[in-house]
Amino acid sequence: MTDPQASPAFRLAYVPGATPAKWVRIWNERFPVVPLTLHAVPAAEACDLLRAGRADAGLVRLPVDRTYFSAIPLYTETTVVVVPKDHVITAADEVTVADLADEVLFHPLDDVFAWDRPPGEPAFERPATTEDAVELVAAGVGLLVVPQSLARLHHRRDLTYRPVVDAPQSAVALAWPEEATTDLVEDFIGIVRGRTVNSSRGRKATEPPKAKAGARRKPAAGKTAARNPRDGSDASKGAKRRKPRRRG
Repeated sequence: MTDPQASPAFRLAYVPGATPAKWVRIWNERFPVVPLTLHAVPAAEACDLLRAGRADAGLVRLPVDRTYFSAIPLYTETTVVVVPKDHVITAADEVTVADLADEVLFHPLDDVFAWDRPPGEPAFERPATTEDAVELVAAGVGLLVVPQSLARLHHRRDLTYRPVVDAPQSAVALAWPEEATTDLVEDFIGIVRGRTVNSSRGRKATEPPKAKAGARRKPAAGKTAARNPRDGSDASKGAKRRKPRRRG
């Protein structure tokens, strides 16, 4: 079990749309004396927060700098388009990027997709945040393409969404500075990977296991020593052939 004096708490950053609740609950059950503190952070600022040492690990959106961070991909989200409930798109179960070609689409400054070129007609301005863009969709002046978790996060009764089957997708990962892989980070990795309390965290042994006291070392294969049939002594080392006695 982790020594609670090693750190006053485990600090976990998470980006909008990420849901750490299940893992936090398991942490609190498994390590009740080591509090876990959550830090909500915009997706674009998550890596800077980790670099600055203000969090031990984070649920972030890929990609991240793999020369600095270790990362465990967790899941890839479905991409959806957010529309008013009375929009014609709601007649379909799913749409393609081509279906959005004639629509005004907002491209907020905190957009998480690496678009070569955003689909649809560009809006008159780029909203500062996804939340602002959702408000504009509700006003009926355009549509918005986001990961499904963000559509749920900013849910409104007058809006709905449909999957966009050929749009880019956003993946969420657990990331942390590679050189700061502490015992607490290893503990959280174990929880995320579903390890039980009694399972190993997979750390490499620093030294080979010691032989038990009094245990006999087995001879190497193919090098079994010959034994004297009378007293069991080794007859192969220093054994001399006795000369026969002369009689009389």
